[in-house]
Amino acid sequence: MNSHELGGREHGLTAVLRRFPARSLQIKELSIRDESFRGMCEDLAVAENALAAADQLPVQVREERRAEFSGLVESLVAEIEQTLG
Repeated sequence: MNSHELGGREHGLTAVLRRFPARSLQIKELSIRDESFRGMCEDLAVAENALAAADQLPVQVREERRAEFSGLVESLVAEIEQTLG
């Protein structure tokens, strides 16, 4: 594993822990053993960053992209929540 992959994994884990702090032990354990879960966490971090960056986009596409990224974040959060049970 290279440092970029490790950084993405840590960033993803941080994003999920921020949303589900009461489930931190379960999240950490699942992230160790489940590659698919780690991928969802990393995807959430990327989607949150894209949503935050949407304010910098040209005004003519800003709202559309913000809605797109917001929907993606909501979808990933729901999928992670379902995985956590």
